[in-house]
Formats: sequence, structure tokens, C-alpha cells
Amino acid sequence: MSSDEDDLFSAAMSDVVPLKRARRAALIQDNSRERDTSLDHRRRAAEDFPAGDRNTLSDSTVEPLDPWYVLTWKRPGVQNGVFRKLKQGRYEMQSRLDLHRMTVEVARRRVFEFFEEAHEYGLRSVLLIHGKGESRAQQERSSILKGCVDHWLRELDVVLAFHSAQPRHGGTGAVYVLLRKSEAEKRENRVKFAKGRMPTDPA
Repeated sequence: MSSDEDDLFSAAMSDVVPLKRARRAALIQDNSRERDTSLDHRRRAAEDFPAGDRNTLSDSTVEPLDPWYVLTWKRPGVQNGVFRKLKQGRYEMQSRLDLHRMTVEVARRRVFEFFEEAHEYGLRSVLLIHGKGESRAQQERSSILKGCVDHWLRELDVVLAFHSAQPRHGGTGAVYVLLRKSEAEKRENRVKFAKGRMPTDPA
């Protein structure tokens, strides 16, 4: 470019003001307004539940079950006689958990904590009440909780079997649950068995 052209270009650009560049931090701040709202949801969930939450129960959507549907399930290896005794309500219910008026998320936490403690204390049979519902709104909630209970109990390793209760214990609005022995009970039984097999000292 010649000197004349330089002079003309300088004269033409004399009143031009350079554009101000926005700081990169400001751009990041503006973009944050459009971030995925699921991030906020996950952060709120993390605040509601402590780090290292051990709850293994599924929080996915479960199909609701009819209030009169009979829940029944057992693991392979559970003797038929034991299961028959359970569904007839012939085992003493050592504890119970009532899920009435609970939301699904609250019920999920309570069920996990309840069975964890029941197994720790060596309980073998418990009653879980999910309800049938008298009004239509109550029936809808109970049907959802019933479907969740049917799903959750199968996920718990400590659960050996379950069956809807007899009418005197709540009928299809409740369920008998049979738990496996705790490690403490197993050790105690092994000690008893070993003592029974040990030869007595004639002296």
C-alpha cells in the first residue's frame, strides 16, 4: 500500500472507536443462566441426602398395583413349608412399618432403614403396611406404594420371602416379610451345633 493510500485510510478511520471485548468470565456467567436445570435438581438432591448414601433401592418409576392384588414371592431355596407358614400368618410379627401417608421417596428411605435395622437386630419376620386406601386419592397412592414395595423387597438381600397378609393383619394392604438370619445368629447357631456335636468328657 502506497503512502497516499495510507493517508487516505488513516483519514477514513480517524473517528472509528475500537470495540470493547467482553471478559471471558462474563461470558461464562451469562451462559450459566441457560445451563441444564437437572444440575440444580441433582444439587438439591445431594443436599437432601448425605454423601455416601447406602440406599440401594431403586428410585425408578414403578407400575402401581391394584389394591386387591396379592403380593407373593420367595427366593429359590426357601422351603415350601416355611413359605406356607409365612403366608398363613403363623409367624410372630416381631416388628412392623406403616407407610401410610408417606411419599414414594420418604417410603423408599424408611423401608431401607427399617430392614437394615431389623436384620441387624436379628428379626426374622416383620409386617409392612402399604395400605389399600378408602378414598380414590388414597387408593392411587396406596397402589403406587404397593407396586414400589413389591419391587423394593425383591432388591433387598436380607429378604427371603414375602406374601400379602391375612385379613386380621391388613389383608392385601399389608405384607408379611421373612428375613434371612443375621451373621450374629449364624455364629450363635454354629456354636450351639458345635457344642451338641462335641463328645462329653467322661471324667
